[in-house]
Amino acid sequence: MSDPKEPFPSVVLRPAELTPADRGGGARTIPLVSKTVGAEVFLNGMTMFDGGAGIPLHTHNCPESVVILRGEAIVEIDGTEHHLSTWDTTYVDAGVPHRFRNASATEPMRILWTYGSVEATRTIVATGATTRVDAEHRR
Repeated sequence: MSDPKEPFPSVVLRPAELTPADRGGGARTIPLVSKTVGAEVFLNGMTMFDGGAGIPLHTHNCPESVVILRGEAIVEIDGTEHHLSTWDTTYVDAGVPHRFRNASATEPMRILWTYGSVEATRTIVATGATTRVDAEHRR
């Protein structure tokens, strides 16, 4: 008889106490739920965008949902742009090209993202370069 799986420990994560990873171009990411805290099903975290900042067009190997926590955003999903405000939420399936950018040139914007897998990857459309999402947090 095999031993039952040990449950992961509960944890409280405080973004103000965590060090953001610089994504370049005025975007910084704070990982929250990840394998490092015992997650086995999904990843989530926040990305802060300076005024005018954006991230390149990319795809993932799993679904992603994003909630706008602060500010105004422009999201491009599969070639169509949408203006988003606080609490607007997106769902993008695996393999669909998308990107977010801050709609304001001066005010900050913040998103909460959730990936449908702890093994989430990001592939930059322009270069084809693929990296694990959680690897970005170890920079």
